[in-house]
Amino acid sequence: MVRTEMPPSTVFAEEPCLEPEDIADAVLYALGTPPRVQIHELTIKPHSKMDRWTGRVAVVTGASSGIGAAVVKSLANAGMIVIGLARRVERVEELRQQLSEQAAQRLHAIRCDVTREEDIVAAFDRIEQQYGGVDVLINNAGIARGGINLFTPGNADPLRQVLDTNVMGVVLCSREAFQSMKRRSVDGHIVQVNSVLGHTVPAFASFNIYPASKFAVTALTESMRHELRIEGTRIKVTSISPGLVRTEAVPSELKTGQTPILEPEDVADAVLYVLGTPPRVQVHELTIRPVGEMM
Repeated sequence: MVRTEMPPSTVFAEEPCLEPEDIADAVLYALGTPPRVQIHELTIKPHSKMDRWTGRVAVVTGASSGIGAAVVKSLANAGMIVIGLARRVERVEELRQQLSEQAAQRLHAIRCDVTREEDIVAAFDRIEQQYGGVDVLINNAGIARGGINLFTPGNADPLRQVLDTNVMGVVLCSREAFQSMKRRSVDGHIVQVNSVLGHTVPAFASFNIYPASKFAVTALTESMRHELRIEGTRIKVTSISPGLVRTEAVPSELKTGQTPILEPEDVADAVLYVLGTPPRVQVHELTIRPVGEMM
């Protein structure tokens, strides 16, 4: 709902409401993307820019490469204290070399395997003790497993690893982040790096259990929105669903041919956009496709 001349004035007093400027900001964001980027769907719900996050703590999972690395650098450059969680923690530490001296001082790394609950709990306990708690969580860690399908004998372990990373990792990290925000009465933000495969399953390839894991993220985002609302908080939750992105997980032939593809920085820009919306605005779903993508 947007505050315009059309709805009755009594509605504005009873329900959360967007301002027309919030829609204008979304238009500017969509128009300002690079030529390769097509914002396919951007849903805004009522719930200041990035400066309100200056000095606040952001946790990014899967921070060692690809989208996670791009998000880590963008948030550190925006003035946030950034904690990168990854199994390859040394690669997160190497990202400091790509930052200014001031931004590099704001980047920290903690070893964490999001398929292990004990790793997650230990990492968030350390963040609470050393940095004061979590204000923003970017659930970016995710994997896909190729070379198998749903009917391949002996496929349980790789399929379970996808679910443990893409689904349970999101749930458990969000749980720990929420508890930190709630204890400190922080109006924080949880961002899920989802996928267009969390909304549709193409018929031209086998993606085994990966789309199911991302459909789960889509459902989890809505479930979290309702739980956060019922809890009486103003913590936001957002799903960002990119199409094909140039990362280590993508086969080299797709990164060197004529296949339309996004850059990790395109997704990082989307993260900055949703974090920069006013407190009343919750971007619920943001779908980004490279221009010309078939899926």
